[in-house]
Amino acid sequence: MTVEDVAEKLLCSPAKISRMETAARRPSPRDVRDLCVLYNVAESAAAELMQLARQAREQGWWTQYEDLNLNPYVGLEQAASSITCYHMNYIPGLLQTGDYACAIIKGILPQIDPKILQSRVDARLRRQDVLERENPPRYRVLLDEAVLHRQVGSASVMAAQLARVTELAHAGKTTVQVIPFKVGAYPSGDNMFVFLEFSDPVLPPVVYVEGPNKSQYYESAADLAYYREAAECQRDVALSPRDSVKLLEEMSRSYADQ
Repeated sequence: MTVEDVAEKLLCSPAKISRMETAARRPSPRDVRDLCVLYNVAESAAAELMQLARQAREQGWWTQYEDLNLNPYVGLEQAASSITCYHMNYIPGLLQTGDYACAIIKGILPQIDPKILQSRVDARLRRQDVLERENPPRYRVLLDEAVLHRQVGSASVMAAQLARVTELAHAGKTTVQVIPFKVGAYPSGDNMFVFLEFSDPVLPPVVYVEGPNKSQYYESAADLAYYREAAECQRDVALSPRDSVKLLEEMSRSYADQ
């Protein structure tokens, strides 16, 4: 059937059908129901599609923080089945303690309003619920050794932060590998990136690259291949997960003794 054929059957405009088909318009459950009847979709499949339509109209919790510009990254993070994160400056957000997150944000934005600061910390900590759900994503973190030596906040803040990372690693919530100084240069060592993959075959992988003023999303086959290879090379030169946790524990004790 053409767009015009469908529109005539559903007593609506062809433009409406076209916008739904190209994802320019979010279909309502009623739209999905009517289309399923018209297309002779099996009852069980139609029920599933209608449920998806209802869920698609529900706003995620992160939309409460419009001023933080969390969309679309947090939505992708919440939906991912596998997340590989590389950072050369800080512990990534999903592993941060409140004090560490506060120190980072305040360090980057020293004049930030206290209320906005607290809102940003709250949002960052709320993101971490994704690691506590029944089916959490596989979360792999690659850290340049510089992250462990860069003191964010006080020594006690660092001690607690590194202890938190080791706690999550021991609990199986994350796999952490540290890339030691001695390896020298390595692939994609000049920018932070997150490689997100999804269990839904309809959703292709996405790479998120954070920038100082603007972040980028990459989905092309060439870009995905580049960052996938970069992450594999980084894992190859990094310490093993066990040795990485030992180093984190040593550094945590070192900060605690200061």
